[in-house]
Amino acid sequence: MKKIIVTGGLGFIGSNLIELLLKKKYKVINVDKATYSSNFYNVREFQKNRNYSFIRCDISSKRLSKIFNRYKPIGIFNIAAETHVDRSIDSPENFIKSNIVGVFNILEIFRKFSKNNKKSKLIHISTDEVYGDILNGRSKENYPYNPSSPYAASKASSDHLVSSYVRTYNIPAIITNCSNNYGPKQHPEKLIPKLIYNIITNKKLPIYGKGLNSREWIYVKDHCEALIKVFEKGKIGNFYNIGSNKNLINLEICKKLIKIAKSKIKLGKNVKIEYVKDRPGHDFRYALDSSKIKRELKWRTRTNFENGLKQTFEWYLTNLKYYKSLNRKDIIKRIGLKN
Repeated sequence: MKKIIVTGGLGFIGSNLIELLLKKKYKVINVDKATYSSNFYNVREFQKNRNYSFIRCDISSKRLSKIFNRYKPIGIFNIAAETHVDRSIDSPENFIKSNIVGVFNILEIFRKFSKNNKKSKLIHISTDEVYGDILNGRSKENYPYNPSSPYAASKASSDHLVSSYVRTYNIPAIITNCSNNYGPKQHPEKLIPKLIYNIITNKKLPIYGKGLNSREWIYVKDHCEALIKVFEKGKIGNFYNIGSNKNLINLEICKKLIKIAKSKIKLGKNVKIEYVKDRPGHDFRYALDSSKIKRELKWRTRTNFENGLKQTFEWYLTNLKYYKSLNRKDIIKRIGLKN
């Protein structure tokens, strides 16, 4: 059976990817250092699957080499990363360590590993935030990087590192840049699950600034399908944008969630929109041109945004135990206000 390593598999995208890989009959090794955003609740449905195993390990650790050599995976999906922009404003050092130093460690280990395992590929998962503000049109893969936050800058750095190793050392690697994900198992420090949590717990719904910031949204399972498509058919050394071509402002997201919630539960008196101080350096709009992956790999999104949002709300509503597995302070405390 073909083996795959997923780094960061206790997280949001990683756990959804593992679920899909197992359905596609891959044997999956989940490597995660188990930080605040990692959650064993995310893997409870398949943690007893004989084709799934978990190893607690930081991607910055030299121990990763032993894991690669022991399992000899045909693919490594590097999803492990510090991802929350607000946290990167407060504690940028953690982002440098994980997103740059950690990726450098993976590259050094994979460079040596791939010499004797030539069929193995590294898929490095990145973000649309590396392109910075896209006020008009959509950014293609050759669009210049212009990151605004420490988080985005750390991801941009990791992308450049991977690309340089492809060119210098000829490692078999591919880079993907995806738009905002939403769906089940996402930590409620992010917009959609934060709003859902506040709706369920009868709290105000915080919206940065005037709520006009625009993001492109993709259902997490569509993203995971794209990642597997890139692994199986993508060209080594290429970048692939992965997006839905569906942009909405934050205020629209909030109003849609309120409408969905009203059809499912009785809303509390405190459930109302509250405009709060904007985050420093907040980009106004992200938008990807994903025509390359559609054209070359025949990938398409399958999930209509309204349907995906309903599925997401229903998952959190029927998985209230998920919230109990988290530190409440990580859910409700406002961060990222430092100048």
